[in-house]
Amino acid sequence: MEIIYGINPLAEALRAEPCRLVKIAVAKRTTKEALHSILNLADAKNIPVTIKANREIENLAGGGVHQGIIGFYPSFVYADLDQLLENRHPASACHLILLLDGITDPQNLGALIRTAHCHGANGVVIPAHRTATVTAAVIKASAGAALLTPVVCVTNLSRAMDDLKKQGFWIYGADADAGQNMYDVAYQGHVGLVMGSEGHGLRPLVRKQCDFLLSIPMRGKIDSLNVSVAAGIFLNDIVRKWANTPRS
Repeated sequence: MEIIYGINPLAEALRAEPCRLVKIAVAKRTTKEALHSILNLADAKNIPVTIKANREIENLAGGGVHQGIIGFYPSFVYADLDQLLENRHPASACHLILLLDGITDPQNLGALIRTAHCHGANGVVIPAHRTATVTAAVIKASAGAALLTPVVCVTNLSRAMDDLKKQGFWIYGADADAGQNMYDVAYQGHVGLVMGSEGHGLRPLVRKQCDFLLSIPMRGKIDSLNVSVAAGIFLNDIVRKWANTPRS
């Protein structure tokens, strides 16, 4: 079994259809009013709730900020690329997939999944090696979005990019040193957006596989952004430019 902890992630997991939670544990001394709605949702879905000692909750959460509540669900199941292509948001003009090249910080991975979900992306693709995977900490950081958004784990990210190209995708890579201003791009057709690792950006082979390399124009004295913030800027620009595009 895997765990998920925190009030907001548990609330999102309970609202999801289908709900994957199988049981919930609450710390004995927890009195937060926000828990009431969660417990009501659990009761409505016949999910058993047990009371445990605070120390046991602490141990289960492994030091995470659990807010006195933990949910249990079967081990996280990754999707495949075909499932991502079936998950196009009804409001989106085209398919939109976020690909992540070596994101090692669980907090960043969670924030990126949340950002992708909020912008109606089909899902997220991560490599199998040298990256953070979907854990309780990632689900917590995503505010539960990791349980609502398909995540694909691939052996070879470059090959996955090539597969998407064969499906009609244009692949855009975020590169702070790229010469093309992101605001000058029209984003025609299906989009795969690739974000690089926190410290090193895109790997050479991944960069080579991109159709376009784009940068965010910066005005401050600091010339870099957190990767999830940068992804949000790119995704928002894509969705905005799609707003009046006929669906294909």
